[in-house]
Amino acid sequence: MTGETTASSSMTEDESDHFDVVIAGAGPAGGQCARDLAARGYDVLVLETEAEAEFPRQSNKSTAGTFPSMMTAFGVPDRLVEKFTDSVVVESPTSHYKQSQPGAVLDFVAFKQWLVADAREKGAEFRFESRVNSPIMEDGRIVGVRYAGGEEVYADIVVDATGPSAPLAKALDVSSLHRTNQAIGIDYKIEGIDLDHEEYADLNGAMMLRLDHDIAPGGYSWIFHTGGDTAKVGVCYIQNERHEELARDGMRIDDYLEYWMDTDPRFADAEPVEGAHILRGSAHIQMPGRLSTDGFMAVGDTVPTIDPLWGEGIHQGMKSGRAAATTADHCLTLDTPDTSAERMSVYEDLWHERVAPNMQTRLLMTELLYLVPNERYDGFIRDLNALSSETLGKANAGSFRSLARLLEPGDLRYLATLAKNRLTDPYNRWNPLS
Repeated sequence: MTGETTASSSMTEDESDHFDVVIAGAGPAGGQCARDLAARGYDVLVLETEAEAEFPRQSNKSTAGTFPSMMTAFGVPDRLVEKFTDSVVVESPTSHYKQSQPGAVLDFVAFKQWLVADAREKGAEFRFESRVNSPIMEDGRIVGVRYAGGEEVYADIVVDATGPSAPLAKALDVSSLHRTNQAIGIDYKIEGIDLDHEEYADLNGAMMLRLDHDIAPGGYSWIFHTGGDTAKVGVCYIQNERHEELARDGMRIDDYLEYWMDTDPRFADAEPVEGAHILRGSAHIQMPGRLSTDGFMAVGDTVPTIDPLWGEGIHQGMKSGRAAATTADHCLTLDTPDTSAERMSVYEDLWHERVAPNMQTRLLMTELLYLVPNERYDGFIRDLNALSSETLGKANAGSFRSLARLLEPGDLRYLATLAKNRLTDPYNRWNPLS
């Protein structure tokens, strides 16, 4: 099912290395896009930086906490789950909120390998050790990519799923990622944890997020139970003004995780699991700018796509990959394929409708959470415990009216600070009060 666009029709017949779609990056977004397109019969090539024997190693950057809705929607098998959880816990420095909520902590290595295997079974081609360097342009539009030094491949549509590095999106002026919105994180697999310590909530079968500037200034930390006395434990913060204000001199992300483990009694007898991966990564917490142009789309953390409120990136990444596949099908099934920017813009509509609806409201709540002091976190937990599950569900879905139920009069000064920051920040393209 190969359709030639106007820009690529001038290629010579001996340019046989041509695909319907070329995808840069084999993460959740790229892998899912490849699965969907290959299942529909398209010629798909995925270019991945890492060596296949080591995949995923450097790209293994997720705690892999997700929910049954993602697994059902994308046919993810249960065998990839380290632990099915039954609750979500939010901690403040002195209190906590617990809600029944089925979840799943995936084996992220096995999950990404399954995506590759399943896409291959459906007909997609993968080339490992194939770092994408730059786009091939013709008449002002992308018609292929250069990779692995001097190799070239052509396609009707190119998808950038490389994450924050975004070599293609940046070259095409689609990427709008900025350092002030970058979150960095680290995650260890830990054993010997006291998951039911008398001073804290019972974390057996739970995914827990902790809001505490002492441990993660300008961010949050987490414990995701993975079975027995083991869990994924990590810290993440945005390099924002709150972090700059509260960060300790000389401390890096590793130091904050070590500090937490040294001061929290739940880790008194805990230590890293021998041979387990130490996950390091980054993502951007912001509204995206452009998402597509002629013959091109950006997906996953290239956009960015991560849910700002809870940090869940797998489901959003997979949905963005599916939206890109749907768009490619929309463009290539015509009698005369049309990959013009106008036709490709359906991806932007799908992204805002299906991938990250109400993102502006969720970003507002996220930035407010990172801005307020620790004392407000304790009040936030009291509010969570006082509200109905229906109201909290609507708030989590991005309802501003429901989110307002969590606000107090004292929060107005923080909202004013956010508004001022957005009005004076040339890198932000959204108004949190709109």
